[in-house]
Order: sequence, then C-alpha cells, then structure tokens
Amino acid sequence: MRNTVWLAAALALSPMPGHAQETTLRVVSAFAENTQYVKNYERFAQKLNAEGKGSLQLNFIGGPKAMPPFEVGNAVRTGVVDVAITTGAFYTNIMPEADALKLTQIPATELRKNGGYELINRIWNEKANMQYLGRVIDYTPFHLYLTKKIDKPDLTGLKIRITPVYRDFFQALGATVMQTAPGEVYTALERGVVDGYGWPINGIFDFNWHEKTKFRGDPGFYSAEVSLVMNLDKWKALNPKQRDLLTKHVIALEADNTSWRKVNEDDIRKQKDSGIQVITFDPATSKQYYERAYEVAWANAIKASPAYGPQMRKLFSR
Repeated sequence: MRNTVWLAAALALSPMPGHAQETTLRVVSAFAENTQYVKNYERFAQKLNAEGKGSLQLNFIGGPKAMPPFEVGNAVRTGVVDVAITTGAFYTNIMPEADALKLTQIPATELRKNGGYELINRIWNEKANMQYLGRVIDYTPFHLYLTKKIDKPDLTGLKIRITPVYRDFFQALGATVMQTAPGEVYTALERGVVDGYGWPINGIFDFNWHEKTKFRGDPGFYSAEVSLVMNLDKWKALNPKQRDLLTKHVIALEADNTSWRKVNEDDIRKQKDSGIQVITFDPATSKQYYERAYEVAWANAIKASPAYGPQMRKLFSR
C-alpha cells in the first residue's frame, strides 16, 4: 500500500518528457537533502541534465521525508523509483551482499579496473534487480562516537545505535545495539536511549549530533559507502547513448571523490573545535581493533553469501 502511495507521488512530481526521445529518471535519497552526499549528487545531476537535454534527465523527488531510508532499496528493486542515493547497509533485507561494499579497501576507480564492479553488477542484477552505477563517497572511514569514555575497545554495558554496517563488529565488542534511521539519532542521544553510534568521520554536523557527542574512537575502520543504484529494467530500457551519458558522469563523480579527504580533514578540525575528545589505544590494541573489524565482517559476509563472499573479499581487499 505504501509503495503505491510513493509511486503515485513520484509520478505526480516527475515532469513529462519534453521530447519523444527524452527519458526522465526519478531519483530518491536515503539521506536528507542537507547532507554532503546529496549536495555532491546535485552537482553531478546538474552537469548531466545540462548535457542530457533531449536525451536523459534526472528528477530528484526527495529524501527521507519522501521515502523512509530502509525502504529505498526495495523501491528501486520494484521500480517504484528509478535511481537511489543509498547505502548497501540500508537494503541488506534484499541481499546480504550489499553490506560488503563497506569492506572495500581500494577506491572505486580501481574497482572499475580490477573486476570489482563487474562482480558487483553480476550479484546486484541477479539478486536485487539493480544496476550498480557507482560510488558517491570514498576515502572515508567509519568511527565509533560516544557520550561516555572508554579506555579499551570494550562496549559491554553500552547501548549503541547501529545500521547493519557495524552491527556485527559492535556486538563482538559487547555492545547492546539498536537500529534506527539517521533522523532519529539526535533524539535517542538526547534522551539517553543510546550511549553512542557509528558514523563516518564526516557528516555528524549535518544532523547536529556534535551537540550530544563527547568522544570519537580512533582508528577508523571500513569505508563509508553511499552509492547510486538503478532499477535494472529501467537501465536496460535506456538506449546506448543514454547509458553512456549516465556512466560518463558517474565516472567523473568518482574521479572527484578524492575531495572527500578535504571534507574529512575539515570535519576532524570542527569536531575538535566543538569539544569532541579523541579516544586512542596503544598501537598493538589499535591494530587488533582495526583487524577485528574486518575479521568479524568478512566472516559474516562469507557465511551469508558462500558463493560470492570469497570473490568479493579477493577483489575488495588490499
């Protein structure tokens, strides 16, 4: 029923093609419009729409107010929308392999060359009726953020907000975990419902979480993943020129992803200025903490997908 409502809204908001040969793709985001992910998408879409007049256009419908974040993946799979800005962690209910995107230790530009994207699309086509277009963020680790200080990587007795990205890792460290959409985290911190959360090194200021955050755990781990995915049937319906245009602009977006390093540096400085203290461990403990994050994640990824897990690990890892 909800999908029907969203589809009607999407169709109502989508402009009719101005030319017989022009295709307009409906785009939603699992993240709010004020986030850096959507801002990067907007620049990408502006360039594509300028070049694609008469051929291909992107029409942004909205973020979580238009569609709940954890429903976006299924909306793409079923064709309720055509394209989404989302993270694999938000559609693991469709395919467990989606969560493995966080484990990439090489940038998207290399994954296009080493067979990584070919494998991703083989799986995404088969299991989710999706075409994986490309990555919106790169070079960005996740971190543990807390309202209480710890002196060792032990989260026993702490309630941590999670998505599937870090569920297994935080549970392995003893945490009690709670899954929520990003829009609910501020209130959960304010009311003491959670003692912390996982999030990339950047982006907490987009949600004002810095107001309720006292500590950040270092080192970071995994690689933040927000990507563009497309309904496979809609992808196949595009003509070669349209597919080439879309791919060209996604590749250009990925090539510009090195700019995230500057974003990360700026947010690290802003976190310090806002009073967030950094929790560090001794070198041996830090190494164990980092390596355990990957050991736990890959063990679960391979258990969930015996056929594809080992292949993804080979292509995603350094």
